[in-house]
Amino acid sequence: MIKPLPAAQTFKRQTSMQQISEQQLSKQAALHILLVEDELSIAKNIAEYMEHKGYIFDFANKGKQGLELALQHHYDVVILDLNLPTMDGIDVCRQLREKADRHIPILMLTARDSIDDKVSGFLVGTDDYLTKPFSLQELEVRCLALSRRHRLHTKDALTLGPLRIDRKRKYVTRNEEKIELNAMGYKILVVLAEAYPQIVSRSELSQKLWGDEPTESDALRSHIYQLRAAIDKPYQYPMIKTVFGVGFTIELQE
Repeated sequence: MIKPLPAAQTFKRQTSMQQISEQQLSKQAALHILLVEDELSIAKNIAEYMEHKGYIFDFANKGKQGLELALQHHYDVVILDLNLPTMDGIDVCRQLREKADRHIPILMLTARDSIDDKVSGFLVGTDDYLTKPFSLQELEVRCLALSRRHRLHTKDALTLGPLRIDRKRKYVTRNEEKIELNAMGYKILVVLAEAYPQIVSRSELSQKLWGDEPTESDALRSHIYQLRAAIDKPYQYPMIKTVFGVGFTIELQE
């Protein structure tokens, strides 16, 4: 039985998400989840709920510790509190995006329903936000949705509108026409496609391409130019979009 939190911290359990039955949720594959949260009573409540549902659950109460765990292990979802000691959630998310060799779904928790906080999180690569207090069932459903969306993006074939990437053959098409890319262009495209619809910062992209090796300042710009020439120039609308001062993303035409 899950012990309730003190009244001031009790999560709202009664939401419209109750329309989703326990049977439906139990059919989902068990997730490996990392929670990074410094309020131990909240962390305990989430952990008991998730473990009761059969999920594999790890916990860290400091930002730096959470970052290290996320880089060392293979998690399906990271639940990351915004306000953390030693390193806040924004910095953890930024470094995770720069250093991880894959896109890890991140759900940010915040006690403040602030647009500025949410924008800051999304700009460094947060996939979703949940404001405290929240329903534990909604948290569970959001984690499942993030994991499912990520799995769709990491299959052998990744499709975004008219763009299709065959990972096994490293074969790219747009409108069913083959597109020739060099190795660096292909790698950039895969990074952007895996992160879609999120923005990939310049620093994150550079880290994934070259690691900590020093590179010329215009090297990334040159590779993006070549990628655009292959992916966008022959077609009616561009898919590789620059978000000035932030980074790059793939944009689909509505």
